[in-house]
Amino acid sequence: MTPDRADVVAAARRIHGRVHRTPVLTSRTLNALLGVELVFKCENLQRTGAFKMRGATNAVALLPDDVGTVATHSSGNHGAALALAAAESGRRAIIVVPRNARTSKRAAIERYGAEVVDCAPTLEAREAALTRIVDRTGAVFVPPYDHPGIIAGAGTATLELLEQCPGLDQVWVPVGGGGLAAGTAIAVDGAAEAVLAEPELARDAKDSLESGALRPALPPKTIADGLRTALGRLNFEILRRAGCRVHVASEASIKRWTARITEIMKIVVEPSAAVTVAAMAENPGISQGRVGVILSGGNCGP
Repeated sequence: MTPDRADVVAAARRIHGRVHRTPVLTSRTLNALLGVELVFKCENLQRTGAFKMRGATNAVALLPDDVGTVATHSSGNHGAALALAAAESGRRAIIVVPRNARTSKRAAIERYGAEVVDCAPTLEAREAALTRIVDRTGAVFVPPYDHPGIIAGAGTATLELLEQCPGLDQVWVPVGGGGLAAGTAIAVDGAAEAVLAEPELARDAKDSLESGALRPALPPKTIADGLRTALGRLNFEILRRAGCRVHVASEASIKRWTARITEIMKIVVEPSAAVTVAAMAENPGISQGRVGVILSGGNCGP
C-alpha cells in the first residue's frame, strides 16, 4: 500500500504525545552564507536524537496487540527508535546492525533494551540475518524505511514544519533509504517543493530518479553513515511520481557544514543531517524563496 497525506495526518494523531514536537530555528549567519532564507526543523532534538522515532512509533502503534517481538536492520537511528518504541509498548526488539555502524549508535540501541545481532555491511547480509531471526523467533519485521507506516510517520516531521512555518517554497531533506524523503514528498502535497540531498559517494537516489529505474549502489564509504542504505523500491516510486530533484555533496563539504552548523547554531547535528546544507552550498542558486530544512539527526560519536 502506498501511503497518502491522509495517512501522514493520521500518523500525526497516533504518535501525538509519544514524540517531541521539535522546534524550528533560524540563523541570520547561515542565511547570509547561503544567500537564502532558511528555517531548520530540529529533529536532532527528537527522542533518540533523530526523526526515526516518528516512523518507529507509528509502525509499532499499528501492530496487533498479540505481537510480542519486533525486528529490523539498521545502521543506528532506526534501530534505537524501534528499540525504544518497542520497550514502551512492552515488546522485545532484535536489531541487525552492520559491523561498520558507529559504536555510539550501537550502544544507543543496546541502552534502549534491544538485542543486537552483527552482520556484514551490505543490504544482502542485513536481509539474510533478519530472515534467520524472523524464522527463529517469529518476530514481526519493522522495516527502517520502505514501509507505509514508517513513511507516514516520518512525514509528520514535515507536516509539523509546514504548520509551524506556513508559506515555505521548498523543504530540503536528506535521502538514504528514502523514508523521510518519501514522507516529505507526500506531506508537502504540492504546497512546497520537496528537494533531496545525498552524498556524492552514495548517489543512488540521484542516479535512480534521473534514469527512471532503481539503481542500488555498492556499499558506500561516506561519512554520512545514516545515508549508506540504498533507496527503497516503494520510496523510489513515490519520489519518482512526485518528480523530486536530488542534489549531491562531497565528503569535504559534508564535513565542513556539519562543523559549521554546530559552531553557528550551537546545536549538534550528524553528517547525514548536514548533507542538505552542504548540497546547497555546492550548488548555488538551487535553493529559492523561503526554505525549510529537516535536520534529521544529531547522533554523533565514534
